[in-house]
Amino acid sequence: MHKINVLAFGSSNFNTSLEELKDHLNFKLTTIERNIDLKLFEDYDVLFCHEDFVKEESSLEILKNSNKIKILAFSSNNIKSDIFTDKINLPTSIKDINFVIENSIIKKNFSKNSSIKIKNYILDKNEKKLINGKDYILLTEKEIQLLELFLSYKKPINKNTILSQVWKYSEDADTHTVETHIYRLRKKIKSKFVDENFILNNKSGYLL
Repeated sequence: MHKINVLAFGSSNFNTSLEELKDHLNFKLTTIERNIDLKLFEDYDVLFCHEDFVKEESSLEILKNSNKIKILAFSSNNIKSDIFTDKINLPTSIKDINFVIENSIIKKNFSKNSSIKIKNYILDKNEKKLINGKDYILLTEKEIQLLELFLSYKKPINKNTILSQVWKYSEDADTHTVETHIYRLRKKIKSKFVDENFILNNKSGYLL
């Protein structure tokens, strides 16, 4: 994983304190005091914001419109906004700062795995579920790999390609293995969701 890029802002004292800790931080730190806007946020993974910045509604709006990870550093309980991924109560330790920043990235990556959209469904890799509304089916690891492969292709995939990508040509697998797994997955989907058109096939292969 690349080094996490963190932009800190909101208070000159807050920035100064972080700069003094720079050699002990597990991420790349940039501090700024002026001209804070949405365009500036594009180059950073995490926005580390002191509570002074969000005391004005206009500043809070800037953060609301950003999809970056937002962490609030605070010493009072006056900030009621729920736009922050996490919060750090000041004063704090270097260990806690590193933990919260790194954990925020882990949580974001975990969340990404939980919301892969496929047609009218959500593929949750962490829970190994294919979800439609309140209904879901449980998937095997191979079924998840099949769905990810189908999703990555914009055209039909033949059995040999599926075999090489998912089974890596293992000795106990052949094109019949591919057919069997797809048959079982189709059966699961049809039984639970009454959907016969989730996995399609033609003379060129299988597709979603």
